[in-house]
Amino acid sequence: MSSTLKGMTWNHARGIDPLVAASAAWHANGGSAIDWESRSLQDFETFPVEQLARQYDLIVIDHPHVGQITREHCLQPFDEQRLAGIASGSVGASFESYHWQGQQWALPVDAATQVMAWRADLLARAPATWDEVMALALAKRVAIPMRAPHSLMSLYTLCGQLGAPGRVEGPDLFDAAAATRAYGWLQRLVAQVGPQCFDYDPIAVFELMAQPDCVIACAPLAYGYINYALEGFRPARLHFTDIPSLEGSGPDGSALGGTGLAVSAYSQHIGQATEFALWVAGASAQKDLYARSGGQAGHSAAWDADAPNALSADFYRATRATLDGAWVRPRHDGYMAYQQAASERLNAGLQRGEPGDGVIAELNLMFRESLR
Repeated sequence: MSSTLKGMTWNHARGIDPLVAASAAWHANGGSAIDWESRSLQDFETFPVEQLARQYDLIVIDHPHVGQITREHCLQPFDEQRLAGIASGSVGASFESYHWQGQQWALPVDAATQVMAWRADLLARAPATWDEVMALALAKRVAIPMRAPHSLMSLYTLCGQLGAPGRVEGPDLFDAAAATRAYGWLQRLVAQVGPQCFDYDPIAVFELMAQPDCVIACAPLAYGYINYALEGFRPARLHFTDIPSLEGSGPDGSALGGTGLAVSAYSQHIGQATEFALWVAGASAQKDLYARSGGQAGHSAAWDADAPNALSADFYRATRATLDGAWVRPRHDGYMAYQQAASERLNAGLQRGEPGDGVIAELNLMFRESLR
């Protein structure tokens, strides 16, 4: 009789429902039972993976953790000879983002990047440019999540749109001139949106927008959550589309998100956990069961298919260009501490009305220190 495995994900329908459904199907077909627990989005973004690996067999992680976990030896790398079908189905750089120092540390079960959310019942069309977004912001129709680390993610995305994506190898992460321009865009937007944005993560923004009496019609930069595009998930349905053009740019440079499924190196059931991970990240499970169960699939088989798009108001097709052009964040050991500290420093600068050039210079100094 096979053992019951333990898994950890994050506590939103997108994070837990598809894994619970997939685990039930896996067990019904002779695989190991898997009990899933969840933690907050904030914990998902910051909690040490090494501590989780000592308690769980399967762990959902964010790709910037891979540098740290490589040093800690807390995850079991996958056999790359078994990964061709998952690698070829990568949406954008999702698969590649979990590859570090010659090893594949997680499999993309969920693909995401910063995209735009909007209410089709409140707007005739989604704003196509940042100038149109700012016009809506002046009318108090815009929200943006600026709670750390999402403010930093938006700065990354705007820099990418300006043709100056972050230099992950350093020494300076930000091009000073482009990042100062991007900071200015955020500064002007925050002035119209109001200080409450610093308390919002994407879930909070979408919960607000999904209320029937809400006048917020657009969130120009937020990690997509397909659940809010499903009929009946919340009172009002959201639509998602590519990020708006910035100073003539296309939808390139968005800060890649999504999640990967990893296997603990401390697990007593590495083989069983690995087999489940390979199955749930594969084309068949992703296109059908995972997508039908409220998941935001990580495999292109789901993104290209008619049925998942029909369920979600074309979520996948409408945001695909942004996902394909997304930028992979730094992943070196030391980056995760930088991400939190830099987000807090950025927010302090925005809230105090500090000039952008000084804030960007500090963020670059902090990044150089993180590389040490």
